Amino acid sequence: MSTAKTTASLALAEHDRTHSTVTWRLMPLLLICYLFAHLDRINIGFAKMQMSSDLHFSDTVYGFGAGLFFIAYALFGVPSNIALDRVGPRRWIACLMVVWGILSTSMMWVESSTGFYVLRFLLGVAEAGFFPGILVFLNRWYPARRRAQVTALFAIAVPMAGVIGGPLSGAILENFHAVGALRGWQWMFLIEGAPVVLLGLVVLKYLPDSFESVNWLTPEQKQQLHAQLSSEEQRKSITSFAGIVRDPQVWLLVAIYFAVMLAVNTLAFWMPTLIHGAGVGRDSQVGLLSAVPYLAGCFFMIGCGRSSDRHRERRWHLCVPLLMAAAGIAVAGLAPGNPLLVMGGLVVAGMGASAALPMFWQLPPAFLSNSTQAAGIAMISSFGSVAAFLAPYLIGWMRDATQSASLALYVLALLIALGALLVLRTHAAIVNPN
Repeated sequence: MSTAKTTASLALAEHDRTHSTVTWRLMPLLLICYLFAHLDRINIGFAKMQMSSDLHFSDTVYGFGAGLFFIAYALFGVPSNIALDRVGPRRWIACLMVVWGILSTSMMWVESSTGFYVLRFLLGVAEAGFFPGILVFLNRWYPARRRAQVTALFAIAVPMAGVIGGPLSGAILENFHAVGALRGWQWMFLIEGAPVVLLGLVVLKYLPDSFESVNWLTPEQKQQLHAQLSSEEQRKSITSFAGIVRDPQVWLLVAIYFAVMLAVNTLAFWMPTLIHGAGVGRDSQVGLLSAVPYLAGCFFMIGCGRSSDRHRERRWHLCVPLLMAAAGIAVAGLAPGNPLLVMGGLVVAGMGASAALPMFWQLPPAFLSNSTQAAGIAMISSFGSVAAFLAPYLIGWMRDATQSASLALYVLALLIALGALLVLRTHAAIVNPN
């Protein structure tokens, strides 16, 4: 027994070393890339106040334009991920980043609602394959029992974009306003969009396509990863594209992801406006306060991922954060003029939404085989992203109609809570790692 325990302990230590090597080699670059991806996605929320005033956009126009990104995201997610499988992650992700960096920077030249709509749509096309593509990429490097922490480490870029992007965007809007004949929002798109083009070139040079192609893992470590991933593959129930479409569990996951995206994007696009509506006037103050919910989300997300891997439990680690997001959004709508209540609700919602995103993505790989992950994950991401259109548009339309976002926030909170309950309809024996 002692010899068996010693052997198991040595094997676990070797697995830990391999895991650590892969993480240090891959995650810093991927984290920086996703941080800029999410920053380029949400900076439209910080630009809203100046941009809408300068270009005479109503809340409905803004909400529709912000949401068009996700219509394109939904339409092009599956084709983009299929292209990733054929071209290879390194070249495809690098190409996407160069294109979306150019498009994001071009937002500085928007002069009309039509131009706003076109660029937001094209930006969604370019970004459609990045997040689901990286998820497929990570699933081919890490076994299931390691993925919650790793996905949380990658997805921490979402709240980190708020922590960094809030103060940065607020400072640019306030301090660069009318510098060099450009408005603050134009400088913001330039400063936050242009670096992505350079990052795309870094990805092209340094991101490996697979663990088999790298020289920083030993043959033994490569064999170890291959054995772990192969043993998991035998338990997957969906092995064809037709199976993806027919399996009711996939559509259940789409409905759950719909709720996750409602939570994430309600905060991403409307948090600065909600804080401003609570009586905070200066752009720099709005930016700093917007960072608080995201900062809380960073810590809660990592803690939730570690807890999920340690206990090998997925469902409750997703259900509870979604319920927190629903409760926080509802609280923010109770007294939109009360800064303490609004900020309290946004902090709870930020923690819940931040943790829900990486925890959700532990569920699809439990059903999807290696050959169907690219299409399956992209399909779930695409359909679920319709919610990301609904959240900004619904709040914008409701604000124009009623001069308040409260009713829209209550509706969104209810839908998110329903999504949390759907999580418990997934099969624990399948989604929880062995």
